[in-house]
Amino acid sequence: MLPNKNIKIFLNYWLGPLIFLWLSWSIYRQLSQQPDLATTWEQIQQSLRTQHAWKLLAAIGLMVVNWGLEAIKWRELVTPLHRISVGTALKAILAGLAFAVNTPNRMGEYAGRVVYLPEGKRLASISLTLVGSFSQVLVTLSTGTIALWIWYANYQAIDLPSHWDLQELWVPALGWLLSFLTGCGILLYLRISWIVRWVEKIPGAAKLLPVLQVVDDLPVTILLRVLGWSLLRYLVFIIQYILLLQCFGVTEQIGVAAWLISLQFLVMAIIPTIALADIGIRGKLALELFGMISTNQLGIIAAALGIWLINLIGPAVLGSLLIIRIKLIKANPVKEKI
Repeated sequence: MLPNKNIKIFLNYWLGPLIFLWLSWSIYRQLSQQPDLATTWEQIQQSLRTQHAWKLLAAIGLMVVNWGLEAIKWRELVTPLHRISVGTALKAILAGLAFAVNTPNRMGEYAGRVVYLPEGKRLASISLTLVGSFSQVLVTLSTGTIALWIWYANYQAIDLPSHWDLQELWVPALGWLLSFLTGCGILLYLRISWIVRWVEKIPGAAKLLPVLQVVDDLPVTILLRVLGWSLLRYLVFIIQYILLLQCFGVTEQIGVAAWLISLQFLVMAIIPTIALADIGIRGKLALELFGMISTNQLGIIAAALGIWLINLIGPAVLGSLLIIRIKLIKANPVKEKI
């Protein structure tokens, strides 16, 4: 129960608008600090006047497919707990992005999603959301590790910058480490009930068991379908990025671009960051990776900025508008069962 009525009024009527204003200001500040922003924006505008303009528009259109797949995945996960429509799931995903963009590794995403569920189901849904995130991380690790091995096997055929030395032992060592961690992760994902068993042995963790029980009850068929949705989302990411790289004249080599993108996503998954701050990291990393196959630095930055705006910032702004209309605290809340 909330301490007083004023806190309830704040959560229901002021939190949404404040998040929208905070997000808008943060995006403006982050973009204004980017070097060569005006030149990059000019590059994006010029691309709309070329024969490749449809590729930029297609990448934007695939944003709907991307987050639609995530909505389907999340709906599948929470169905054993509470049935929702795909439309409601999509709203929850967008709201989660609004909360996520200013939190490390987008941890706020969980808080944004659960507001679309009944109050008595929210805590349990967080564990299900973690399962969905875990499946996406597994796909990123798996494909990124494969890309790392491809990179190592073919580095002699690539004109690498002078400060890159792939003959050092750290590259194969990293490859074997990631291969081991990915294998363990997949095994743990398919035997996710083991986590519940481990938690049961932790002193004082009994209160968490009702929340984790919904994870313990997930059948392998649902876990495999969720993993499949995650893989489809990843393929959409790759296609979007390739379209932008082609649109901005970086490269037409689809295969090489795909594994370089996988490497970039792998590094971004490993590095702790805040979503609004990762455009600088994305840009630097993209220059390092795609600089091996292209000298078009402006196009590389434009593609990195474009994928950031299309897949994260645009949906987050829309999600912040949805939050304005949400009442986080109901008149007669149902007590969480923990």
